[in-house]
Amino acid sequence: MRFLVFQHVDVEHPGTFRELWREAGIEWDAVELDAGEPIPALEPYDALVVMGGPMDVWEEEEHPWMVAEKLAISHWVRALDRPYLGVCLGHQLLADVMGGAVDPAKEPEVGLGTVDLTPAGAADPLFAGFVNPVETFQWHGAEVSRPPVGATVLAANDACAVQALRIGRAAYGVQYHVEIGEDTVHDWQAIPAYAASLERALGKERAELLAGETLARLPDFAAAARRFNDNFLRLVSGRG
Repeated sequence: MRFLVFQHVDVEHPGTFRELWREAGIEWDAVELDAGEPIPALEPYDALVVMGGPMDVWEEEEHPWMVAEKLAISHWVRALDRPYLGVCLGHQLLADVMGGAVDPAKEPEVGLGTVDLTPAGAADPLFAGFVNPVETFQWHGAEVSRPPVGATVLAANDACAVQALRIGRAAYGVQYHVEIGEDTVHDWQAIPAYAASLERALGKERAELLAGETLARLPDFAAAARRFNDNFLRLVSGRG
């Protein structure tokens, strides 16, 4: 299998998925959109994975490359109908291009938390083997405020009503981060917009503790990432 990855900032890469893909023999190409890298022909790829970023879906004027990205996502999901996985911004972009709405959240959701699988989520092959509630790592200041018509909401919590969704056969978005690793918090704190949302969500003292709290949970997050990735690979291969 061969994956195409859209990145919006160099420190928001596929994270722990990279090693899992290597183990599975998956080839993947990353396009750093914010650096001006062009989007290649989509047809050679089996799955499109779109990562997070500090920009918002409505900031096309500030980030004109987002126009081409949205067209590519729309073509991938509507015309090619191949598996899609959007994480955080990638989740919001999926909802946006498919006719949903994305708006600023009332408050940023940052740090450790949980989401509840809906009945549809508990039955969905992407979440096979997961137990409610699902422990997550969050870092977002916008949210899907209205899912696209026909979308299935798979997970939610009190802070965000659309934590995961599916459109069609295998186009998925998850608001939270499955891919985190040892360097995630440190690397993301270096981005001014992320640092500001972290302190706003947790306060200065708790924000300083987040890296340590997250490291303590990494074994569980790594196990969850492996389970999630295995489920997604089954979907891509048509066995899900």
